[in-house]
Amino acid sequence: MAMKRLLVEFGLGTSLRRGDYTEAAIRALRDALWHNSISLAEAFGAPKDKMQIRAEIGVQSPDAVDKTRLKAVFPYGTVEIEVSSGGLDVPKPDGSGMTIMANAAIIVSLDLETEE
Repeated sequence: MAMKRLLVEFGLGTSLRRGDYTEAAIRALRDALWHNSISLAEAFGAPKDKMQIRAEIGVQSPDAVDKTRLKAVFPYGTVEIEVSSGGLDVPKPDGSGMTIMANAAIIVSLDLETEE
């Protein structure tokens, strides 16, 4: 068996008023997930729980993201979350806070047999 990368999907999420990095990251993940309807595991005759999912999140304050809440976005599969510096913090003109933008990349792999 060999792990094969089969899908990469991208998303953008924001927290417009609350300054919540986790919520912006959740919205980025949902944006990526909700823009596809690929039945990837079924296409290869594998159960959905066998999918290996790596989610990479970019925000300006990676330590402010709750990875446990991000994992809960995925209904199945083995999920690994990596949060790094990225995204944007856009200050509000009146100085009352900022809009947070998070970027997400979701990489899905399956362990597939290879023919020699």
